[in-house]
Amino acid sequence: MISVKNNPIETRLVEVREELKDLKSFPDSKFVGIIKELGFRCELCARCCTKEFNDHVFLLDSDLERIKQIDPDAVTPAPYYEFCDQKGRFYVSGYALKTKPDGSCVFLENKRCRIYERRPSICRVYPHMLHREADETGKVDWRQISGLNEHGSYNSEIDDSTCEAIAQETRAYEEAYLVQMIGFLEAVGVHFRKNDLKHVQRTYDRKMRDFLKGECELEVYVYCKGGFEMQKLRYGSDR
Repeated sequence: MISVKNNPIETRLVEVREELKDLKSFPDSKFVGIIKELGFRCELCARCCTKEFNDHVFLLDSDLERIKQIDPDAVTPAPYYEFCDQKGRFYVSGYALKTKPDGSCVFLENKRCRIYERRPSICRVYPHMLHREADETGKVDWRQISGLNEHGSYNSEIDDSTCEAIAQETRAYEEAYLVQMIGFLEAVGVHFRKNDLKHVQRTYDRKMRDFLKGECELEVYVYCKGGFEMQKLRYGSDR
């Protein structure tokens, strides 16, 4: 049996399970207080809808089904694949929205979202995400907010009921994301054990170098609804 210490999948699984446990114990009152103190207000600049500011829009399974109904060609395997087996096949925890050549979201037009009422979960809660990070003393705790001082205005007055609604929706998203990640890690673990596979960082690095040079295509297994969908990508096709 491979020990957790020497198995990156099991190591990450332990970490994510602990993260979910910690998230569930994070006090609602503390989160609501952070939201109220910051007082974020959107200024409709659309910066958050570009790669320059947010890299990519990760889709939960519930988002994926809705987006595929709107435009099945709008999705692509999420970047930053988590694992690569010794045969050069990559594994990633879900899909993301495609972007246009200028880096803006495929659904952004004239700085407005074409699917605003049906937008993905992460777009609905942004920028009120929770992140584990260290403070100035080195203590690691849940902190929030994303994209500070990059867009929007702050110190606006937000009533308590709105802050509570934001906190509840954000917590629901964060929990769903971690549950999906746990499902992905468990599925990869089963697949690797069943097929005598393992993550090989050297193979990962070599394949990515070749891919970014346009010298090969990638075979990517995307976690979706409890299983994997295989996608083949050429460099630039994820836009």
